[in-house]
Amino acid sequence: MIIQNAKVYTEQKTFACREIRIQNDVFASETDDPTAIDAGGCYAIPGLIDMHFHGCMGYDICDGTQEAISQIAGYEASIGVTAIAPATMTLPADELEHILSVAAAYRREPAAEGADLVGMNMEGPFISRVKKGAQDARNIIPCNIGCCQRFLDASEGLVKLIGIAPEENLDFRAFIQQMKDKVTISLAHTNADYDTAMAAFSAGASHVVHLYNAMPPFTHREPGVVGAVCDCAHVTAELICDGVHIHPAVVRATFGMLGADRIVLISDSMRAAGMPDGRYTLGGLDVNVTGNRATLVSDGALAGSVTNLMDCMRIAVKQMHIPLETAVACATMNPAKCLSVYDKYGSIQIGKKANVVLLDEKLNLQAVIKDGKVL
Repeated sequence: MIIQNAKVYTEQKTFACREIRIQNDVFASETDDPTAIDAGGCYAIPGLIDMHFHGCMGYDICDGTQEAISQIAGYEASIGVTAIAPATMTLPADELEHILSVAAAYRREPAAEGADLVGMNMEGPFISRVKKGAQDARNIIPCNIGCCQRFLDASEGLVKLIGIAPEENLDFRAFIQQMKDKVTISLAHTNADYDTAMAAFSAGASHVVHLYNAMPPFTHREPGVVGAVCDCAHVTAELICDGVHIHPAVVRATFGMLGADRIVLISDSMRAAGMPDGRYTLGGLDVNVTGNRATLVSDGALAGSVTNLMDCMRIAVKQMHIPLETAVACATMNPAKCLSVYDKYGSIQIGKKANVVLLDEKLNLQAVIKDGKVL
């Protein structure tokens, strides 16, 4: 296949008018397939990668079934998210092991046209009761090396990130130091102050789950986790740009503080994404969905989003005034690097998987090409 006349996104984070050649399922310098797509007037960007979301179309990764993963992967691919690393909730440890084993089995025999399952992001259960958000406090436990290893084993290496609240665990340094070379340690649903967060990052934690949400506020005398992230150049941070979780001015300020290379756009979508308003569940808790807002029935806390990553990227560009070139990197290149899959995903480069999304000048979806085939 040859894609012609598109403005192609490059690894230099610019757009260039050039052809894209695909041989079999990878980008290539030459192709023997004469099929041509005229993409005149379109942007050609890499398939998006959502490394933190829970579900869509009525399904959740924590349903723990092959059907759920298949339906989730199919929807995500259809809207231009061609690789996924869903996030688990705070559930009993044995239930999490089952969910991870089902995900590992799915990866061995994936659905043909769905988004590739390239990782799992464990948001719990080693989190804070104070900042639990929509997580079930009954299942929160202290971080434990043995338990963490069981999660890694059950997933057959699919778990790429696991979150902790360091202030809840006196031995968090030992935990981070022992596990950091096996899995990325993130700070998640934490009430840590600046010093505690800095200690966790110094020990080897290197990522933060949905910056600003489920953590202390960033103030001039108590900078908290956000201030620690700003001061640690090796730490990457997730941002939910759905127009609900973070004010546009804060999104712009965060790009100014951290720089685009350290920010990953995520959707944090729950099973109501792609579905009508109504009552749903997240992590076993009841959630009301009205418009683009999902809240717990019990206390009104935000319960993830109902906005997919492609729409989050559009909102970042159109409503938050983040440059398109920057937003694309934060939804493709950066998550691929965080998940250690940049050798195959995240850019339109010879030898990588041929996943391309064509968008018109208003960022409307025109086509999704996955593994060299138009979906």
